[in-house]
Amino acid sequence: MAAALDDAAGTLLSVWEAARERTTSRLSGAQLRAVMVVEQHDGINLRRLATLTDMLLSSASRLCDRLVAAGMLEREPGRYDRREIALHLTPAATRLLAELRADRRHRLDGILVGMSAEGRAALVRGMREFAEVARRGEAAAPEGWPVLQSAGERMAGPEAEPESPGEPPVARTA
Repeated sequence: MAAALDDAAGTLLSVWEAARERTTSRLSGAQLRAVMVVEQHDGINLRRLATLTDMLLSSASRLCDRLVAAGMLEREPGRYDRREIALHLTPAATRLLAELRADRRHRLDGILVGMSAEGRAALVRGMREFAEVARRGEAAAPEGWPVLQSAGERMAGPEAEPESPGEPPVARTA
């Protein structure tokens, strides 16, 4: 089962990577991951970012320096401790992530249209359950690879709206 899922996930990852290359070519994978973590945890401090991205604190600091220089992150003194720095996305980073998600969804739509309605419904059901189990920690995620909350859960609550009438809701992912 794991091998079959690994094979299928390879196809999904290639779709995501193609979208990433098109929309975020100026960011490395580590930088994109850091931006996504900051999106999920607005106001996160550098130490927590380093932990969630499995980086040394000094490496995370340099990565943030590059993201600030690229106009993707803003730093501000912490509310409770002025020595602590809070990280926030810039409007440019928010637009970039929206563009990335739109490109991925467009690419996925092109594949999903070729699937049967039953296949799409089963896929969504299975992926939702997979994500739920992973978030609850019932599946042991490798150290340093936190399960990120989906964009749909951040923006629209746990139930996403159906894509079109008669189709099952599609889970939104980061």
